[in-house]
Amino acid sequence: MDYSALCEEFEGRNCAAKLDAPLKNATTFRIGGNAQLLVRPRDEEAVRYVIRRCYEEEIPCTLLGKGSNVLISDEGVKGVVMILSANFSGVEVRDGTTLVCLAGTPLARVCYVAYQHGLTGLEFAWGIPGTVGGAAYMNAGAYGGEMKDVIRRCEHVTPDGEAGSLEKDDLQLSYRHSAYTDNGCCITRVVLQLEKGGRDAIRARMDDLMHRRKTKQPLEYPSAGSTFKRPEGAYASALIDQCGLKGFSHNGAQVSEKHAGFVINQNGATAKDVLELIRIVQEVVLAKTGFSLECEVKIIK
Repeated sequence: MDYSALCEEFEGRNCAAKLDAPLKNATTFRIGGNAQLLVRPRDEEAVRYVIRRCYEEEIPCTLLGKGSNVLISDEGVKGVVMILSANFSGVEVRDGTTLVCLAGTPLARVCYVAYQHGLTGLEFAWGIPGTVGGAAYMNAGAYGGEMKDVIRRCEHVTPDGEAGSLEKDDLQLSYRHSAYTDNGCCITRVVLQLEKGGRDAIRARMDDLMHRRKTKQPLEYPSAGSTFKRPEGAYASALIDQCGLKGFSHNGAQVSEKHAGFVINQNGATAKDVLELIRIVQEVVLAKTGFSLECEVKIIK
């Protein structure tokens, strides 16, 4: 495949496109190699076109939002990497309590729009560093709330470039899972159903949760958020702490001293460093506690 020609083709279809583009700054871990071809579509028609062309040419197409729950290989990513973020962002309020969001909209922006319009139900997501599409994809949650509490519908593009949608009952939302983690579709729009509330109470809740995040989480270091899923009957951070691994490091990667559930990029870590540290943590926790920790971070290579 002539990727130079494909790059020009995508640029002519309302996309920003670049060959051999660095990906490390497209992730919150600040780790990773280059994309063979990086594409940023500006509208849904462009998204469908990129996905359809990748399907026709049998080229892998990797999807990213703000890269907040991923670890990209040091060797980079073959094929096309399509990012839906700033170029594919916007929120519209409909019928008083419904938010219609383009998938690349930062979740923080969606939360703030909800607050501005006195809409409650999304406060738990204030401070989650991702896009609304990514949050729907993994049913993101925190502090007793999950996206499944507020999602009404998702619109998407299928792997062969056709438009479609799934209503809430078909989204298969569960802990860090949705239908989209299995079906290969690209979420383009998320429809949220909220409720009327008091702005002062909403703001107070948002401020409280942000304060908790800042005091308990290592936000001053690059990371992908919580590294491990919560095992049934326990908490990953407590198990890791119990095993004496808080602060343990491997080269530039470290188990955070502030929150043992976070693996951070402390000092120029590579993806290899992070993966080795994850392996060590899993091995030690299993040997000492009997709990098997499943990695929550999506590994892209």
